[in-house]
Amino acid sequence: MSGHLHAAPEPSATVRTPGKVNLVLRSGAVRDDGYHPLSTVFQAVSLFEEVTATHVAPGAGISLTVSGPQADVVPLDETNLAWRAALAVADHTGMDADVALHIHKGVPVAGGMAGGSADAAAALVACDALWDAGLSRQELTMLGARLGADVPFALLGHTAVGTGRGDVLTPVLARGEFHWAFAVQAEGLPTPSVFARFDELSADDPAHSPDPGDDAGLMAALRAGDPTALGEALHNDLQAAAVDLRPELGRVMEVAREAGTLGTLVSGSGPTVAALARTRRHALAIAAAWTAAGVADSVWTATGPAPGARLTG
Repeated sequence: MSGHLHAAPEPSATVRTPGKVNLVLRSGAVRDDGYHPLSTVFQAVSLFEEVTATHVAPGAGISLTVSGPQADVVPLDETNLAWRAALAVADHTGMDADVALHIHKGVPVAGGMAGGSADAAAALVACDALWDAGLSRQELTMLGARLGADVPFALLGHTAVGTGRGDVLTPVLARGEFHWAFAVQAEGLPTPSVFARFDELSADDPAHSPDPGDDAGLMAALRAGDPTALGEALHNDLQAAAVDLRPELGRVMEVAREAGTLGTLVSGSGPTVAALARTRRHALAIAAAWTAAGVADSVWTATGPAPGARLTG
């Protein structure tokens, strides 16, 4: 017999993780440690990051490649959260940090939708699987919280209340499917700048702690699967600061309202604007209105809630 011998492909693990929208984001005054106490309701949406972790030779270290929309603006070094996640798993387990990571983008970059946090969550799960580390979900969540406040939710997915820095999570029952349109800007809005402006705008308010009890109407809307009631309950304390820094976001929300949105808000610290639609077709109509008005650099539609980090291969 004759023939060519082909080397078997290196083992790999691929994980898919969702982006998110903050249905509610309430912030208290900045604390002495520099953090703001938050109360938020996250919903994972069907825009996904995919991270593949592949075995490499011992001593090769970590490498990172990126594909998909806006891949050219994603860092390819240790400043990337996925890279840091691989290091975190290696440090926690005593393993060598030798892995090739590939990210395929499906969540807007620097858009307040936690794409970077989704990468970190995916890399945690992928490296755990690739190295057969056997980490519990609790351990992965602890490592994720050290990487960033939104990483634990990217692991969990679906819908959840986040308190503390947003990293202490309580799952929320949400019936049915909600339809979203997102207006994305090419230029990001740095989260620290938004919080600094929020502090300036709220300097005259007495110090307060955000209370999840303020959102009983939103919880009832989620339990009932009622998009109209949910649209009326959407709220973001950081929205005024984001619009103050980027006034054109006001026009983005105005166009969505003209297109009949059930509710609209800046997602997280922005600059992405999220609009809740009645149906999938209505979400496409809102996105088309944004495109026609020239108020967004790209438009996306998605449904929520979506599952958290999951191995797909």
